[in-house]
Amino acid sequence: MSAPRKRKQRTPEGPPPPPVVQRLWIRYTKVGRLRFMSHRDYTRVFERAVRRAQLPVGFSAGFTPHPKISWVGAAPTGVASEAEYLELGLSAEVAPDDVRRRLDESLPPDLDILEVVPARGKSLADRVSASQWRFTFPGLDPQVLAEAVRAISDAGSVIVERLTQTGRKQVDVGAAWATADVVAGDGCAILTAIVRQAIPVVRPDDVYAALRDVAGLVPPQPPSALRLAQGALDDTGRLLDPLGVDSAAIAPSPAS
Repeated sequence: MSAPRKRKQRTPEGPPPPPVVQRLWIRYTKVGRLRFMSHRDYTRVFERAVRRAQLPVGFSAGFTPHPKISWVGAAPTGVASEAEYLELGLSAEVAPDDVRRRLDESLPPDLDILEVVPARGKSLADRVSASQWRFTFPGLDPQVLAEAVRAISDAGSVIVERLTQTGRKQVDVGAAWATADVVAGDGCAILTAIVRQAIPVVRPDDVYAALRDVAGLVPPQPPSALRLAQGALDDTGRLLDPLGVDSAAIAPSPAS
């Protein structure tokens, strides 16, 4: 009996894509009506914007090359954010300010490029471990909200359940709670909180569930959430700018 023939390994046709020579870290917003866009849809919009801006984006090798774009800590669908981040790999060097201008002109309103800087380390994701959120509760007494927030802080661990496509998932909101402050707004109560990005990540709906389960808080009107910043927490509780050269604080510690 003859030995089985070895299958010839397939290789992609043509030369390999040019290597990435420049990595850029980008901060952008997702607000207005476009906050309801799914992450997959935004990925497509951004890839089209990169092509429209005629940027020399790098591609992976293989039969289905993908643009060298890495997303970091994307906000949930329906949640507005002023601090979304991604890394873009280019096969030719372009001035960061030029990239910011060209991308911003190629994206629709409410998806705005705020900052573009050269990569300053191996991974942008390593510089993001917490988020600063602003939760607005229309028609709610600030004192009532402050007492509910204090209940979460005092509890230490607050487990809520989230229904996902793969079943129920438990999320510890209390363990992720870093800092919280409540102030009165114009006919509303405003909670500003820094929440650690544990696994699974705490989402705004999880915060609302924790306030309900621990303190029985049922807002008179639906609250809204806005992510103000992302970064890493230092030993004093400050949130550090992931794009900063010297890790400048973008949210002060509770004691400051």
